[in-house]
Amino acid sequence: MTGVTVTADALHTQRAHARFLVEEKRVHYLLVVKANQPELARRLRSLPWKDINSRRYDREIGHGRRETRATRALTVTDLGLDFPHAAQAVSILRHRTDLKAGTVSRQTVYAITDLTPHQASPQRLGQLARSQWTIENRLHFVHDTTFAEDASKIGTGHGPENMSTLRNLAINTLRAAGHRNIAAGLRHASYEPFTRPLDLLGIA
Repeated sequence: MTGVTVTADALHTQRAHARFLVEEKRVHYLLVVKANQPELARRLRSLPWKDINSRRYDREIGHGRRETRATRALTVTDLGLDFPHAAQAVSILRHRTDLKAGTVSRQTVYAITDLTPHQASPQRLGQLARSQWTIENRLHFVHDTTFAEDASKIGTGHGPENMSTLRNLAINTLRAAGHRNIAAGLRHASYEPFTRPLDLLGIA
């Protein structure tokens, strides 16, 4: 894994995790910063982002919306952020327009990384953050919406972990079979529940 950059959402934005990645695994990190690290989040929000002229703009249309992202990066080596190996802070301003409803939303996402400016430009940092959101959209979003995982009443023993494993199996099996929409794939399998799931798994 040496040289790989690990991305993770705010759950893993922990000092011990950063040390483990850099010092033991010899990899880089880009970690999203949210309210579970309130002081770090406050410090990142208060950085002089408006003074940074260098930024990367990305625009795309998909999933019924138009999105523009402005990525800025700031060297924080000497700013005393009290986070292991921190070299750059990242600010990503996301503008989204719902093409059907016409509504506009705006969100700023902050992240921190041990990658220096020579190792990662704002463009590269934006790509890394985007890769993390892809994981969120392709896995966590499906768990939350298609399978309503957050509303599950299964909470005893290893039940939650077992059910999550089965959901992942279903998602990966459907994608391997060419289904891009998991909800539609589940409906298709449910029309012949005694044969189609077995066919998908290659069980005669």
